[in-house]
Amino acid sequence: MKSICLPQFHSNGERITVSVPASKSLLNRALVLAAFCNSTVTLECGTFAEDTRALIGCLNALGICVEHNAECLTVHGCNGNIPNKNAEINVMSAGTAARFLTVALAFCGGDYTVTASEQMQQRPMEVLSLLENAGVSVEYLRECGHLPIRLHSTGIAVDELTVDTDTSTQYASAILLAAPICKRPFTLKLTGSRTNGSYIGLTLQSLEKFGISWTRTGDEIVVSPTNATPNYLQIEPDISGACYFYALALLCSAKVLVRRVRENSKQGDMKFLHLLADRGVQFTQLDEGLLADGSSVKEFNGFIEGVKDFSDQALTICALAPFAASPTHITGVAHIRKQECDRVCAIQANLARLGIKTEVTEDSVTVFPASIQRGTIDSFGDHRVVMSFALAALKTGIVTINDPDCCKKTFDDFFEIVARL
Repeated sequence: MKSICLPQFHSNGERITVSVPASKSLLNRALVLAAFCNSTVTLECGTFAEDTRALIGCLNALGICVEHNAECLTVHGCNGNIPNKNAEINVMSAGTAARFLTVALAFCGGDYTVTASEQMQQRPMEVLSLLENAGVSVEYLRECGHLPIRLHSTGIAVDELTVDTDTSTQYASAILLAAPICKRPFTLKLTGSRTNGSYIGLTLQSLEKFGISWTRTGDEIVVSPTNATPNYLQIEPDISGACYFYALALLCSAKVLVRRVRENSKQGDMKFLHLLADRGVQFTQLDEGLLADGSSVKEFNGFIEGVKDFSDQALTICALAPFAASPTHITGVAHIRKQECDRVCAIQANLARLGIKTEVTEDSVTVFPASIQRGTIDSFGDHRVVMSFALAALKTGIVTINDPDCCKKTFDDFFEIVARL
């Protein structure tokens, strides 16, 4: 297995400038909306990673044409009428492709086989039982409630579905993205504690950009058919990917600029930047991007935070925690046990490899600061594990990371950029 040991990073006071890929969350939402709309849409997105390539591959297999030209993707929408209604698609390890497309196929109707990587097959797909209750036929080819499946649908006959957001807000997003296919008003009812989650807000924002109107009353959202589809959209850079570099501003008292990031972004992981600001990192909006200046930070307090609504940064916070001046305690992490890996287990196991004491419950992690010992990080096949613990590697120069290439799922050249630092 490939491994990498990064040299220790020292800030010399000069500004670091980096670029990150397009936001997977925004780009994959836009791709789905464009694929099933009634026109051709060009998405200016710059670079993108494996999860988006997986989604594009699935759309091509369905007969929906997606062209890649320079910095743009051009999508020829099928108006909800999939050209190949008897297709096999492979979502690989892309959770967005798995959830968004499976629901969209159920709304469109047809006979489809949906396969996935071994890793994705381990992740539950609770939305399948929701579709079955709505009259969709699902044949499980391996484990019940998991991919791979054969799906047969004549379209969604119901006008209303209910999603528990404590299970996953991706299911709510999937239904919102598919709702315009119905060509009639469709109601989504939300239950659970994340009914106002940032990813749901991001999805509603995406609907608006595609001329799709919606109204919300409490936890009930009604989506109406498309009014006017845009010909062109610009996709923001990925804040989740930017967070690893902004974290260096705090950890190494550095100045870091990430190109094209805007301080008014609605992406959920902007909340992580607020945590950095609370610890002395100063953010300044420049024409080129958003600058984080941590040059005046000499030490920082641990994190006492609920991270349910920006949980992709739970790993980042825990990788920073050993270097804090006080313990870190984060809550709202129960659902990250069912992502690419059990991320709570990955946090505890990898910090233990570095000599760091932790305490975990089903929904919380506590990290006690101490000097990092030489050790090797297990990726658990999870892109966010390796990118987060790259911070500890850069700070100390004594941490080896196994399987760094798994970061290509969302950030192709992450370690190439890091090596140039």
